[in-house]
Amino acid sequence: MTALTQKAHVIIDSLNVMGVDAIGIGDDDLTFGKEFLLECSRKARFPFLSSNVVDERSGKTLFHPHLIKEVNGLRVGIFSLLSPEVFLGQTDSRLKGLALRPPVDVAQSIVKDLQPKTDLIILLSHLGYPKDMELVQAVSGIHLIVGSHTGMTLTYPPVVKSTVILQAGSKGMYGARFDVTLNGRELTFYNAATKQSLESNLGSIKNRLNTPGPTDAQKAQLRKTREDIEKKLVEFEGKNEFKNVIITLTEQMKDHPEIVKMIEAYKSKFPEPAPAPPVEPAVPSQKQGAPASNK
Repeated sequence: MTALTQKAHVIIDSLNVMGVDAIGIGDDDLTFGKEFLLECSRKARFPFLSSNVVDERSGKTLFHPHLIKEVNGLRVGIFSLLSPEVFLGQTDSRLKGLALRPPVDVAQSIVKDLQPKTDLIILLSHLGYPKDMELVQAVSGIHLIVGSHTGMTLTYPPVVKSTVILQAGSKGMYGARFDVTLNGRELTFYNAATKQSLESNLGSIKNRLNTPGPTDAQKAQLRKTREDIEKKLVEFEGKNEFKNVIITLTEQMKDHPEIVKMIEAYKSKFPEPAPAPPVEPAVPSQKQGAPASNK
């Protein structure tokens, strides 16, 4: 128990060094109960967000319901949702003293509140990918969903009703970088990789049309495909493009020296137990005088 709680503090100290802007809490963060998580939050140099997690005693959200941060003149609203369905019902010890409000209702209320105050709205979601997809069908105005819990690696994130849904695996195995280029006030997005693929296909089709070989029927089909691609590329004009890169984190990557010191200090205090030696399987002995089987 002591080792696990100390590990939680190492994680908070590491996130402080990384300089994160905010975190949305998940079900595992409540493993040791709300009081321990509140203790961790006081040590953090960044806000914890929990828009739909409520303290039963006070009736208020356990942490900040949302955050507004200005980045290069852009007002960014951030909030967080935790799914009730990731728990084992109300008897789950992690929910002691807490209540979870319906995510869709909370999202609608917060987006309505944030829209006049912000230019971009980000949801830190611990709903799981299927519920993220359901949420964007019910709630408009969320521009980016940074999802978790289901541990999916969405290299090509879907865009659903102008909402980009992101997820980059679990257990710290991947790092992700999401770059957005804003070309207009209307916050609709397309994947730059999709545009590049279409442009490449368009170039190939034009080359085929300019070389001898295709029949008249094939040329007609190529012209139709060229027109479809050109129309699609026109749709991208004035919209905002994004690039999403997911990187596998390996031992060859350089670690931050401060974080390395924290981990080494933790491991020296709580060394991992040596693995048990393998047990040789017992060979049953034949009863004396019994004939040996040749099967």
